[in-house]
Amino acid sequence: MHRSSALKFQSRLFSNRSKTQLAKRVIKPTCDVFLNHRGIDTKRTIATLLYDYLSRFNLRPFLDNKTMKPGDKLFEKIDSAIYGCKVGVAMFSPNYCQSYFCLHELALIMETKKKVIPIFCDIKPSQLRVPRNVVSDKKELRRFNWALDEAKNTVGLTFDSYKG
Repeated sequence: MHRSSALKFQSRLFSNRSKTQLAKRVIKPTCDVFLNHRGIDTKRTIATLLYDYLSRFNLRPFLDNKTMKPGDKLFEKIDSAIYGCKVGVAMFSPNYCQSYFCLHELALIMETKKKVIPIFCDIKPSQLRVPRNVVSDKKELRRFNWALDEAKNTVGLTFDSYKG
């Protein structure tokens, strides 16, 4: 084998090894339940209550403000948690669809074919729509609409924040 061919082979081998190591890190279960929510609507009510409840049963829920630490890379940490979780709980609320992050997380949960439990908090499924100003890319708009439609057509729970 020529020296240049050997260097190319080593380079490819290292590249493949790095991808394998990254995949193992990403797939390593970081949580059991990923809690997808819009913070301004649900952080102080159902999201934190559900996080605390699941924790009491020794489950490992992922809630951004409880699980992430300063210095964590936002998309990397969240995407890794979604890939590693067993179940996604999508807490839909009046401002949910205004958040690119919420829609991205939901789409990823759906694309990875995780079991999804929707909770409709102070909103009906028919009221959920992706606003055009949240995403400008047509491909991403289709992706978000597809994920939202899948979730709306899944049997879920309702939560009325006034009644608890």
